[in-house]
Amino acid sequence: MVVGEFHHDVSFHFPVREVENDRVKLVPSVPSLHAELFFQGSVNHPELFRFLSCGPYDSTTTFAEEFIEGFINPDPGSALYAIIDKTRSPSRSHSPSEANFARVLGHLITDTTHLKTEIDYITILPPFQRTHVTTNAVGLLMEYALDPPSLSGLGLCRVQWQANELNYQSVHAAERMGFKMEGILRLDRVLPSGKGKPGSSIPSKAGDPRSDCVGRHTAILATCWDDRENGGREKALRLMARRN
Repeated sequence: MVVGEFHHDVSFHFPVREVENDRVKLVPSVPSLHAELFFQGSVNHPELFRFLSCGPYDSTTTFAEEFIEGFINPDPGSALYAIIDKTRSPSRSHSPSEANFARVLGHLITDTTHLKTEIDYITILPPFQRTHVTTNAVGLLMEYALDPPSLSGLGLCRVQWQANELNYQSVHAAERMGFKMEGILRLDRVLPSGKGKPGSSIPSKAGDPRSDCVGRHTAILATCWDDRENGGREKALRLMARRN
């Protein structure tokens, strides 16, 4: 892992830096650079938002205003990164483009008192799915969060992963990277209506003020510093280094 430039215009609890290896680069998301790439890459793929509580979005402006400016940026516990696939970059500068922009992911609900964070909003654009991108992007964020400051990390103790219980692909991806299933939060969230988002089969209760919506059971997985030191780091690095 190579840790680079510190971005000062982000309200995150910790330093938000560029993080990269030989295949993937994570850069702090900037709406003027990445919002249009995100929208154009996802506008014809509403299925990318099927298991998320947000989206899909009908314009670049809506995405930037509702998600980045309205949700991510005001929260000091959240930091959003753009994923750049260095193997597809048209230049050595790895500037974001349609060729190399794989989407975004982030650190959310970060807690400086209890030294924990969550990796979330991991949905990769179709051209980059089933490649090295997800494994390396998630691996880099795990490394940055859990490694001690002496190794350029944040020195956190716990990294969490939440997913719709029905999103088996997300749960499997987390377990593959070394996250351990800790349980299911029943009816953890109310999903927006009319957007085709799958939820639990439990019917709405009588008098429910949001009876047109469905509830979501949330799978909670996590990896901690001791997992990392007892083989977890090596496992993640092996997966990130695979070439097939």
